Amino acid sequence: MNTLSLDFETYCDKDIKKTGAYRYIRDPSFAILLTAYSINGGPVIQIDHTEGEAFPDMLVERLFDPTYIKRAWNATFEWYVLCKVLNVHDPINWLRQWQDTMICSLYCGFPASLGAAGDAMGLPQDKKKDAQGKALIRYFCTPRKATKKNAATRNFPIDDPEKWQTFKDYNRQDVVTEMFIGNRLHNFAPTPEVWADWRLDQQINAHGVRVDEQLIDGAIYCSSVATAEAMEKAKELSGLQNPNSVQQLTAWIQRESDDGVELENLRKDTVSEMLKTTDNEKIASMLKLRQELGKTSVKKYASMQNAVCGDHRVRGLLQYYGAQRTGRWAGRLVQVQNLPQNHLPALSLARDLIKAKNINGTKFMFGNIPDTLSQLIRTAFVPSEGCEFAVADFSAIEARVIAWFAGEKWRQDVFARGGKIYEESAASMFGVPVESIKKGDPLRQRGKVAELALGYQGGVGALKTMDRNHEIPEEDMPDIVRRWRAASPRICDLWYKMQEAALDTIETGRANVVQNKVTFRREIDAANGLDFLTLQLPSGRRLFYDHPIISYDDRGRPRIQYHGADQKTHRWTALDTYGGKLVENAVQAIARDCLAVSMERLAAAGFQIVFHVHDEVILDCPKGRWADPYATAVDIMRQPIPWAQGLILNADGFTASFYKKD
Repeated sequence: MNTLSLDFETYCDKDIKKTGAYRYIRDPSFAILLTAYSINGGPVIQIDHTEGEAFPDMLVERLFDPTYIKRAWNATFEWYVLCKVLNVHDPINWLRQWQDTMICSLYCGFPASLGAAGDAMGLPQDKKKDAQGKALIRYFCTPRKATKKNAATRNFPIDDPEKWQTFKDYNRQDVVTEMFIGNRLHNFAPTPEVWADWRLDQQINAHGVRVDEQLIDGAIYCSSVATAEAMEKAKELSGLQNPNSVQQLTAWIQRESDDGVELENLRKDTVSEMLKTTDNEKIASMLKLRQELGKTSVKKYASMQNAVCGDHRVRGLLQYYGAQRTGRWAGRLVQVQNLPQNHLPALSLARDLIKAKNINGTKFMFGNIPDTLSQLIRTAFVPSEGCEFAVADFSAIEARVIAWFAGEKWRQDVFARGGKIYEESAASMFGVPVESIKKGDPLRQRGKVAELALGYQGGVGALKTMDRNHEIPEEDMPDIVRRWRAASPRICDLWYKMQEAALDTIETGRANVVQNKVTFRREIDAANGLDFLTLQLPSGRRLFYDHPIISYDDRGRPRIQYHGADQKTHRWTALDTYGGKLVENAVQAIARDCLAVSMERLAAAGFQIVFHVHDEVILDCPKGRWADPYATAVDIMRQPIPWAQGLILNADGFTASFYKKD
């Protein structure tokens, strides 16, 4: 197989972190500064476009030669740049010739950053990414502020030839590092299905989704007015110079309260809890104003405004393999995986009022401006002209997967007959007829919280975290944990089976099959210093745990450790895992693979996916093409999956003229 590895350094007036790559590349100010490339791992060749150098014919020929695999780190950027610069006729078909080395890194559980991945893999110094890159990018690739002495708004090579030479070296080194990592991970390459999913992801991101710019503009305007009003009220009420200051406000609350209450912070949950307990009306009013001032919903509107392209579409909302290990998608720019829900009774009216910048009308009809704006975030995403949205969502996908994985028959029976898992779980836990449990029943709430919190070996702590509204008395929680585990013996057995299988594989190197569905293996490439515990899923995809070892706790009990990125510090360090966590990884990864299969089927059926949120797919459907587009989409998502025999899938959905939570 022939390979062509490449890397660009570019300039644009826009900030790529705010606009995303697509808006950045489509901007008139965008330009390629440097190109570095290597053919079949040979010497790195560089093109200095600032000197008027162009792509040589030989390079262009190889770029379009299907016998050459084009590779880059975060290859989406290079692919889309070349699509624009070379005016590629069929970009999606051309994508079949590309691979992304960053995805190879993420597939094996390593970081998304080229530098961090090199450090995690222990690359030799001459193969690592040049650490000077960030400063050089700021200097040559981004605008600068004009001064009295220098009116220029950007830096050119002539402004600092020495820095420019260092920047050229940095550009070449990125290709060296990318190739070295690609070669090191060669024996652990993603499956063909992973690459197919990646190509579909690029197609979805490049197509983008239309946004209602009038709504966005109205929301930003209304937010600014409401914020100014709230700030004035807060100043008047408190006498503080800056009511948004945590230090000033906590001191004020302490002075105003009868018992001199001291608050460590003013986080959302802290403020909400104090509002429930305080009987001081002045403090309560101030805290409500604090909530208004702390609303961040408008930031998502601003993100849309920054990222929208000239054709009214926002692109690049999804990050493929954004969740390490499981391979689930993550959000970018607008963070669609974390959108506020909407419960307003008249969404269309609220949208019209905000689009008209009718603040008084919005207040009269819906009361709180920040809350209204928050609930309208989803509705800023709208179908293309002549289209409607069809939204299809898997029903309780993780609950179905874990029941299937563990062989918990009564749960599978619930899904087979179309039952409701929260009610059935509560009935099983408390020994009452399921018919007696209605929506709003405290037993149903306990069943729901238990289902969401306890499937992955969680205990009382997990219940507390999931019970956000504090509907379950703390003294009742140990009993709920006991009852749930007693009602779910096969799931509990699965935790220990996964733990024992992983421990045995790490210790002996033997492969271990669990439930005839997943397989643990110890996979070692000594020549490249790689050592993994892998977990092969039913789809064939693998989860990787780097340099696994068995350590022992204070009681002498074995525990599993591996190397990964700490979620808080983002440092590459030793992490612990256990049976329940391994089950969680497997279940979420299998659910992700089910979604991937369904999206491939939807695309093959002619549906245009504009984005997806968790287990929900949003489709841009030309009116009249399907008699009932959402029903067709739901039928596709319900279809059995060959590698998951016996897994009962279900989905639901709706059609709409804007995106919403049904």
